[in-house]
Amino acid sequence: MSSRVPRRDFLAASLATAAGAAASSLSAPAAARALESPRESADAPPPFPLAEVGVAELQRRMARGTTTSRAITQAYLARIAAIDAAGPRLRSVIEVNPDALAIAAACDAERRQGRVRGPLHGIPVLIKDNIDTADRMQTTAGSLALVGKPAPRDAFLVARLREAGAVILGKTNLSEWANFRSTRSTSGWSSRGGQVRHPEALDRNPCGSSSGTGAAIAASLATVGVGTETDGSIICPSSICGLVGLKPTVGLVSRRGIIPISATQDTAGPMGRTVADVAALLGALAGTDADDPATAAGAGKALADYTTVLDVAALRGARIGVARHLGGFHPAVDAEFARAVDALRRLGAEVVDPVTVPNVGKYDAAEFTVLLHEFKAGVNAYLASRGDTVAVRSLADVIAFNRANAATAMPWFAQELLEQAEATAGVDAPAYREALATCRRLAGAEGVEALLAAERLDAVVAPSNGPSWPTDLVNGDRYSGGNSTVAAVAGVPSLTVPMGHVAGLPVGISFIGRAWSEGRLLALGYAFEQGTRARRAPALAPTVRTDR
Repeated sequence: MSSRVPRRDFLAASLATAAGAAASSLSAPAAARALESPRESADAPPPFPLAEVGVAELQRRMARGTTTSRAITQAYLARIAAIDAAGPRLRSVIEVNPDALAIAAACDAERRQGRVRGPLHGIPVLIKDNIDTADRMQTTAGSLALVGKPAPRDAFLVARLREAGAVILGKTNLSEWANFRSTRSTSGWSSRGGQVRHPEALDRNPCGSSSGTGAAIAASLATVGVGTETDGSIICPSSICGLVGLKPTVGLVSRRGIIPISATQDTAGPMGRTVADVAALLGALAGTDADDPATAAGAGKALADYTTVLDVAALRGARIGVARHLGGFHPAVDAEFARAVDALRRLGAEVVDPVTVPNVGKYDAAEFTVLLHEFKAGVNAYLASRGDTVAVRSLADVIAFNRANAATAMPWFAQELLEQAEATAGVDAPAYREALATCRRLAGAEGVEALLAAERLDAVVAPSNGPSWPTDLVNGDRYSGGNSTVAAVAGVPSLTVPMGHVAGLPVGISFIGRAWSEGRLLALGYAFEQGTRARRAPALAPTVRTDR
């Protein structure tokens, strides 16, 4: 769940052990040495039979009896060992689940008995390391301060995944504290897991904070993955790594059991290589939770199976607004976006070009104020819920831990955002209440929601992000621009779909819609995806390849 801060974007802003073994983390100095070694990325990875294979095809194979969940899970664990912990060393998986093969075998047993729970039955899923699992894995947000015992209770969405028959394969690395730690941070770096690498070009940044999920799913380390977002942490890594990613309406997916930044903007969401895979995962994640009041507004609005609304003809007659003023990150991105708009027309959309999303940039300072105040309250409440499973009991304790262990916890950048949040008066402060009202008015009622209603639009489209930048642990991110804030602050859904490449690097197009319109956005995105086919498997190359 990364965030956006005035003048500095945080939108984007441990390794797995061998299959079946207990996972361990990598110290920051060791991660730095590994990052600086170019030789380890030179060898081509072995061919992988499940590369780019999606949920529906795996279900067909298991139904025919040509494979099993256990065999699929074993193949992914071997893939993680081969290219994540070794070879190119993506460092996208911070920990594998030592019980994954046993869970998969249980799914196979249920299938033999005639019980198939749904589209995710027996499907391996990776989840971000800020989501609680009451098993043998840690939940740390990438922070050494939270290393201790496993969480005492599954997050609501993890319980939903287990009920759906999914195999929790492991936890993904991320930008530490979901990129809400420093104004000089490097996206994809955590003190527990080291630096995540971009699967297309290993010296490039995968964007944050769901960087590990983005890199892992792009490189076929699992079938689908779960990310979290406050402002861009699903959209940015999905776009930059060539994935489909959905940031749902706030309240469609419960946040209980997720290490928080913002009670008003946080959400988890699905990331996958295709719209169909994202739709299959969303149906398992969405649901009403009495422990998360935000989900009450979504009661009755979630679909049990979002794959049922996918329609290759969904763009015919759809009214799509083109927000060209949200572009300008890079001339080649604008050119790709222009071709994407032409494709929307070709696929039958009624294109309203251009439209202007009101108030963009006018609520950045207010958003930052909201995030600082809500982060302090949310982290303190979360740590209280962990009891004696972690040694730190408050944000102040985390700050003290980092200071005492600066060599490993803060080798590259500091923790000024944690310190600024700790200095706030919390969510009872008048400054917080005023900032929250400003965000809700300018971003929502008078922002993108007003545009969607006034122009009778099914969605607004814009480039998701600029192309990936070289990872630089010394200077921090050189973020190339993005549009996640429009939907993030308003709390409405946003879907990014691959639209093309810039110098071989993936870029995406975002479909932004009304609250609870996930089904419609997925249908529109599916039609665009099927009509353009811009997604391709990553090269795992040491640097940008201009021949791709």
